Amino acid sequence: MAAYLARRLILSALILLGVSLITFFLLFVLPADPVRQIAGRSATPQTVENIRTQLGLDQPFLVQYTRYLGGLLQGDMGRSYLQKTEVSSLIAARMPATLLLMAGAITCELILGIGMGVAAALMRGRLGDQALMMTSFVTVSAPQFVVSLLMLYVFAVQLNWFPIGGYGTFAHLVLPAVTLGLLGSGWYARMVRSSMIDVLRADYIRTARAKGLPRLRIVLRHAMPNAVLPVIAMIGIDIGMFMGGIVVVESVFGWPGIGQLAWQAIQRIDIPIIMGVTLVSACAIVLGNLLADLIAPLVDPRIKLR
Repeated sequence: MAAYLARRLILSALILLGVSLITFFLLFVLPADPVRQIAGRSATPQTVENIRTQLGLDQPFLVQYTRYLGGLLQGDMGRSYLQKTEVSSLIAARMPATLLLMAGAITCELILGIGMGVAAALMRGRLGDQALMMTSFVTVSAPQFVVSLLMLYVFAVQLNWFPIGGYGTFAHLVLPAVTLGLLGSGWYARMVRSSMIDVLRADYIRTARAKGLPRLRIVLRHAMPNAVLPVIAMIGIDIGMFMGGIVVVESVFGWPGIGQLAWQAIQRIDIPIIMGVTLVSACAIVLGNLLADLIAPLVDPRIKLR
């Protein structure tokens, strides 16, 4: 286990280094000029060049990247060009909202997706199976802004069950979390259905049936632990996706998460914030996949980490 963790940590460090290098290079060659955003349209050429020099943006790519990487290794993610605040502070301020939305969305995804997938597998080939798979296809294909606006219109405007937007209470969390849960549940439903069908054909399931065990016990005790293994890997990916922020959903519901911060930074070409959010998202993906790999042997003892 120790050797496996050491290899994974080294690999994760190399991945994060590659992500930082590629992202920094893409921002370096970007045609848009962040200095113009800072100086304003009425600034003189001399003022623009002075700001460029102060920020070190007049130096070669390798010099800028090395300086940024050196600060990053010391825990310094840089300072926002426009907000004049440490990037780490800005991200930390948005982190509670992002983590809360991530937990709520993943919970909704799992409840809806696993429930639909198991039910479809048990009704394989029948009308219920077809209806559930069609529903999962619709949820996967539906645009985020359409579903978000529809949920907002029905449950906040017409029924007045939940607030229109904002952050701070459980009621504010319900609509964005359920929206993201609906949008992601289709993937889980289709995966769980396929995995569950394969598991239900296994010899040990037929043996359990031959022993006369109740159907519910066979499904929950014997089939489910093996059928949900692919779901664990998907959760690791979802953690990174939600940590990066769901910009559309956050914008519609006025949720002050990292995604909204990233979108504002992209509009203003605030490079330190863009780099910070990208690296936080990459870290979340790496950590999520590592946790998924560590949890898998607990669910299925046959899996060995080497």
